[in-house]
This record gives sequence, C-alpha cells and structure tokens, in this order.
Amino acid sequence: MFNLLDSIQSPEDLRKLNRDELTVLASQLRTFLVESVAKTGGHLASNLGVVELTIALHYVFNTPDDRLVWDVGHQTYPHKILTGRREAMANLRKPNGIAGFPRRCESQYDTFGTGHSSTSISAALGMAIAARQAGLDRRSVAIIGDGAMTAGMAFEALNNAGDMDANLLVILNDNDMSISNNVGALNNYLARLLSGRFYDSVRRSGKKVLDVMPNVKEFAKRAEEHAKGMVTPGTLFEEFGFNYIGPIDGHDLPVLLDTLTNIRELKGMQFLHIVTQKGKGFEPAEDDPNKYHGVSKFDPCNGVSTSTSQAKTYTQVFGDWLVDMADKDSQLVAITPAMCDGSGLNAFAEKYPKRYFDVGIAEQHALTFAAGLACDGLKPVVAIYSTFLQRAYDQLIHDIAIQNLNVLFAIDRAGLVGADGPTHAGTFDLSYLRCIPNIIVMAPSDENECRQMLTTGYQYNGVAAVRYPRGAGPNKHIDATLSALPIGKGEIVRHLSVNLTNKNSQKIAILSFGSMLTASLEAAEKLDATVANMRFVKPLDTALIQQLASTHDLIVTAEENALMGGAGSAVLEAMQAMHLNNATLCLGLPDTFIEHGVHEAMLAECGLDAAGMVNAIQLMLDTKIKLNTKN
Repeated sequence: MFNLLDSIQSPEDLRKLNRDELTVLASQLRTFLVESVAKTGGHLASNLGVVELTIALHYVFNTPDDRLVWDVGHQTYPHKILTGRREAMANLRKPNGIAGFPRRCESQYDTFGTGHSSTSISAALGMAIAARQAGLDRRSVAIIGDGAMTAGMAFEALNNAGDMDANLLVILNDNDMSISNNVGALNNYLARLLSGRFYDSVRRSGKKVLDVMPNVKEFAKRAEEHAKGMVTPGTLFEEFGFNYIGPIDGHDLPVLLDTLTNIRELKGMQFLHIVTQKGKGFEPAEDDPNKYHGVSKFDPCNGVSTSTSQAKTYTQVFGDWLVDMADKDSQLVAITPAMCDGSGLNAFAEKYPKRYFDVGIAEQHALTFAAGLACDGLKPVVAIYSTFLQRAYDQLIHDIAIQNLNVLFAIDRAGLVGADGPTHAGTFDLSYLRCIPNIIVMAPSDENECRQMLTTGYQYNGVAAVRYPRGAGPNKHIDATLSALPIGKGEIVRHLSVNLTNKNSQKIAILSFGSMLTASLEAAEKLDATVANMRFVKPLDTALIQQLASTHDLIVTAEENALMGGAGSAVLEAMQAMHLNNATLCLGLPDTFIEHGVHEAMLAECGLDAAGMVNAIQLMLDTKIKLNTKN
C-alpha cells in the first residue's frame, strides 16, 4: 500500500521521484496520516489539507539548507513523515515520543519551534536576513494559515519585511473557503505567469525606469493594481512590498511545483496565496473539519471516536454555566480568540449569537475589546487558554487591571496539558496573575466548585480569574444553582484524626490549591494530616493560614503551577508578614519545561501525586528530626 512512501527517508529521496510519482505519493501519505492519527490521536484535518504543499516544498526547495518555517505546527505531520520520522509517528505525543509540533531539538528539518500562532513570518524574516548577512544563497519560507494571519504579529512582520527587501517567501495557506470558480485554470495560469522570471524582470526594470518619472510611475502602479485586483486579492500584500502570486489550488501538485520552482529563482519578497481544504481526502474530516481538528483515537474507516470517556469536562461545565448565567443577565457577553469549540462556547454562540464574539487569533485585541465593552456597561467573559493569555499580558495589566474593569477570565487548560506539551502548558498563570493589583484569582478543586467560582467572579465588581485544568475532575455531581462563594475564604476538608504524643511526631497541614486537592487528601490519609482547600490564590485566606500555623508544626502547600512565584510563594509571603516561623514545604512544578506525556504520569514525575507528596513531606520531617537531634 505504501511502496513509494516506504522509499522516502528524507527529502533527498523525495527529489529522486518523477512528477507522476509525486501524485501517487500524496495519496499514500494521506492514507498513512489517517491510519496513523487514528491510533495515536492528534491533529488531523489541518494535516490532510497540506499534503500536496508539503511534498512540493521539500521537492522544490533544498531543505534543510533552505528554511521552512511552519506557523503553529498543527499541520506538520506530513513534514515529519517525509523527514525521516515516519516510524516515530507511532509514538506521536506520547512519553519519549516525537512532539505534535516542530521542535529544533527533534530534527534539523524543524528550523523553528512552534505551538502558538503567527510567529512564522517574523522567524523566517530573521533567517532571511541572517542568510543575507552571511552572504548565503539560501531561501526562507514561512507557511502561515488564514487563521494565524488574523493576528497582529503577522502584520507587524509583514510591515517590517517591507523595509528589508529580503529573499523571503510567505505562503498563505487559505483553508477557510472551498476552491471556488475563481481558483481554476485562469488563476493557475496567471499565477505561473506572475511567478515567472520574465514578468519579474519586466516588473523590476519598469520600476527603475519609472522612478525618474513620478507621474507615470503612479499611473503604472495603479494600473497594475487594478489589473491584478480584477482576478486576485493581492493589493494589500503588494502594499507591504511583496510580489503577490495566486490564489492557486493547493491540491494541484503540477501547479504547485511549477509556481514554487519559478518563485525559488526570484529575488526579494514573494507572497504565494494557495487555497486548500481542511480534511482533504477523508470524508468525515471534510464534512466537519472543526470536529477533526484535534482528535482522540478513532476508527479510520468511519471516523467514529473509540474513546469511552463520558465524564463532563471542566470546559463543558464552563459552557453550561455561561448559558445559564446569560439566561439571567442580558449584559453578559462572551469573547474568545478563535477557540469557540475548545473553550466550550458552542452552545452559547448558538443561543446568543449577538452576544458572542470570536475575534480571531488576536489575544491582545480580545482583552482590550473586552475592556471597551466593560467601560460601557456590558459584562464580558473572556474564555481563553492559560497559555494564550500569556500573549496579552500587557493588555491585562494596562487596559483592564489598572482601570479595575468588570471582566471575568475563564482560564482553561491550567496546569499540565499532557500530549500537547510545553508550548500549551498553563503552568505560569498563578505566578503572573497574583502579582497584578485589582484582581482576584481562584482555583477550583472540582467541577462543582468551578461553577461556583465562575459565579463568584462574575458577580464580583472588578477583575476576576478562574483557572481550571484540562479534562474532567473528581466530582460528577454539579449543583444547578448559580451560587457564589465568600471571597478569600478557604475551608478545612480534613482534620487530624489522632493526638500525636511522640515527641518527634509533627502535626502537618496541607494547603491545597485547585486541582491538587484529591492528591492532597490521599497523602493526608497516609500521614494523618490536616487538609485545607484554599480556593483563592488572591486574596489569600490569611486567617485560615494563621489558624493552621498556630496548631500545626509543618505547613505544606501544593499547586499545579510553577513553584516560583506561585501560590506557595504567596503563602510564604503571608506567613512572613504575620511573623509565623513554622517549618514550610512548597510543592509545585519544577523550574523546567516539562515534556509531553500522560497527565497523571507527568504529575507523578514532578512529585505531585499522592505518593510523591508523601515522600517529599516525609523527607522534610526526617531532615527536621535530624536537625533537632543535633541541636
């Protein structure tokens, strides 16, 4: 079935094939993709859409010397397969397996590590300038999707590139529309014409001549724009200084090969617009590309998921809460930066389309847009992943917190995120949120508490954030009421059950934040410790901390966040301010980027499962006893 694909261990092997064989290879590669992702899960629709483009790029360009920079990286499975990682696809996104995104440490063909969107043009421009500085005849190619092109960073890069005149090719992979009539034989012919060296030399020579004839130059420029504008949408990119080519059919290999071959010989900044179809070649993904964007294991014959999990996730709990709260308050509006499905907004968007705003991949704009809405009386809820909120940190501080506006942040994917790895981990939000004035920060221990905290944050007159993990939690019962919690108040959920009489015995209190409660309770059973569900990272329940410090010898904090600057640090600061000198132990994520894997195993490796907590606490106690004995 995969006779041609079997022969490809690197792009050098690919370049030995004739053009007719490339079409067969594309079919085999697409089939292999479906069968492979069906076994591992991962991103599917976007990868199926770039099969022909990936083949053409590695066939025409001298990779890895020529630089291919993929935006986001959701669509790089064909790239990985053609660059010697086909067998490794069996362990895609698994512990010690290859990543779901490009990584420089994984392959010389992965020229730039990605995961977040809209970075490709900036990175490729940097590489193009580096090649120019070194006097190298090297090509730099940025491959960016129409979604990623909505982000301001992409336009910042385009604008800067206009002053550089580097040998840069930007390929816009436009998969948000079907291949309509205007992307047919005429446009394919025009693209080949506009990418040809004859047209390019005439264009450049003409500009030199017209430079000394300003009036004629302006007339010619407008004439060229109007001529192109009749058949292409390229005027915008021409204004940035690019030579616009396209749109062309991104699944037509002969056209792709001819156009890219022409472009490779051109100097300066080129912009190629291709149109592709998400999910191409796999009917279920063609019919519903959003559903098959990121998938769990499925049956490759019909696309039906083989996952058996029926538990309601935190994301679904948020989605249900949003609709329920919107039913009661007409001022509620919801904002997402291009993550409707991932953030659980589908039901709300369908029921309240005029109160739903998908602003595209534009996190900075999303927050300042929310600020504007809040200024004039609406109550925005910003649904955003923890890792993506990082991209709008200035807007969070400058536009929302300083003005103390009524904005609620529903922060999904907090903590480790398993297979998506470090680019998508939400491991810093407690640290970067709690240092901002005018904000309350909550971390639920289960799904029901998440609903209560969302209500608390929504009713709060100011900036509020609720951070919750990926997947399902421990509580399957969710109260349908919209009840709030007292702000800044935790609760003791387990008390010491025996009196400790041994002089070396220590009374332990575990202060658990958010998702760590289940492991904390399990550890407490083995240690006979008190457990407090702290609920609030800011404001802290300092009265509860003082109470526990007065009755316990060792204070332990536990959080699924970076240890530096997190909830544990907040507790230490509070204890210092209250002149409490109890022995303390802070448990959290270490000072490193944690590789992709299975969530439970990742926590265990960080010592954040029950066994790891018991070991760390016991080691602390043993060390303390030894010190006391010496004294």
